[in-house]
Amino acid sequence: MKKESLKFKPYDINKMLLRDENRSLKIISFDINNMLKRGDCMKQYKIGMYGGKFMPLHKGHNYCIEVASKECEKVYAILFYGGSDEMKILKNNKEDYLTVEERTKHLKRICKKYDNVIPILIDVSKCRYPNGEEDWDAETPLVREVTGPRLDAVYSSEPSYEPYFNRAYPEAVHRVVDYKRIHYPISGTKIRNMKNEKERELWVI
Repeated sequence: MKKESLKFKPYDINKMLLRDENRSLKIISFDINNMLKRGDCMKQYKIGMYGGKFMPLHKGHNYCIEVASKECEKVYAILFYGGSDEMKILKNNKEDYLTVEERTKHLKRICKKYDNVIPILIDVSKCRYPNGEEDWDAETPLVREVTGPRLDAVYSSEPSYEPYFNRAYPEAVHRVVDYKRIHYPISGTKIRNMKNEKERELWVI
């Protein structure tokens, strides 16, 4: 029986599986491994966004950025500053590592590790309800100015953000990364409450 010629599109794995039984497995293994090494595999999403106050930027944040960079062609890592929650934290925490300048410096340094991650700063100091609390819905147009009219994925580690993301970015998938803190059992609150500087340095990026 004449064997079918091995012609297939680079990423069409299903078609590769249909090739002749004597050679297909070796070819699949060789092609897929090389595509992974070269980073040629198609990304799951086109544009992604990951945002936060990053007070401070820690290993859990870095892990989420890493996941987003692997899944998206382009990722916007957004530092929201000037919000009411931030002001409350700074009122009781005067450490230099929590200043917007330090957080910006570390975010830019982390993003340099990834060719497809763009660090962005957004001032949300005017996005408040009449009672002074932070208004996330008022922040949404500021994000759209940066990302454009469409997002494919928004990243967080908090399932509770789902209602807001569904409202703000209905076209996007909410990717919840490590919400049980299995990979990195840490949070900004835990770090800010640490009295031992050496312990804090284990988690801060």
